[in-house]
Amino acid sequence: MDTESLMLSLELAAGSGQGLSPDRRAALLTSLLLVKRDYRYNRVLFWGRILGIVADYYIAQGLAEDQLAPRKTLYSLNCMEWSLLPPATEEMAAQVATVKGRFMGDPSHEYEQTEFQKMSSEGEKPFEEDVVVQVKEETRLVSVIDQIDKAVAIIPRGAFFKTPYGPVHVNRTFEGLPLSEAKKLSSYFHFREPVSLKNKTLLEKADLDPSLDFLDSLEYDIPKGSWSIQLERGNSLVVLRSLLWPGLTFFHTPRTRNHGYIYVGTGEKNMDLPFML
Repeated sequence: MDTESLMLSLELAAGSGQGLSPDRRAALLTSLLLVKRDYRYNRVLFWGRILGIVADYYIAQGLAEDQLAPRKTLYSLNCMEWSLLPPATEEMAAQVATVKGRFMGDPSHEYEQTEFQKMSSEGEKPFEEDVVVQVKEETRLVSVIDQIDKAVAIIPRGAFFKTPYGPVHVNRTFEGLPLSEAKKLSSYFHFREPVSLKNKTLLEKADLDPSLDFLDSLEYDIPKGSWSIQLERGNSLVVLRSLLWPGLTFFHTPRTRNHGYIYVGTGEKNMDLPFML
């Protein structure tokens, strides 16, 4: 959710239990404005909170003028002091793939896990040996945020537009989706570089507007049924909740610009979802 409308966005998302105390809200509003100024970001989003045993991680993201450019992620333990996280890599994802359980809330905490690695010595055949590997919680935090972003960060159709030269900008003329369209999964896109759109045929792309339909639609998400759509506040608010990453809530007020998403959860994926549908 955009920090420029943080208070309103938190109120709209409060129906899912994603609220913050008044002192946390005030601290966020002040500190994120300073983050935007100091790091010279075009926009700053309050991403959400990952719940830890000792402390919680408050997450924010800085965006460049091109809205689809790689986002800079920051975390804080007190909503005042922010630290920049390194970019996510495939190597990080491989390191934390087997780490399970709750976050501790300490970036310097190290998880110990046993991995099978191929060992070899001169004149002998390669053999596998158990090796104890230590993974920092900060590495896990980076990887989990990246996974959530790629899987469930979403925007309504028309909120952004793609210029003929490639960059993606905020659509200042966007006035919200009509209620009839806001109830459809096809009206929402993943807020990341498209994956499945590149595999569509020219015939399938014939009816798409290249300036608006340049992202992957939620209606093709696998497993099917991984999103819950509900109307709240007398049909004046549309809320989408992810069943794959419990804790992710997206909201949109039809016929207004108000939209955003927030994640408040333990950072654990619901691996049993395909068996629950």
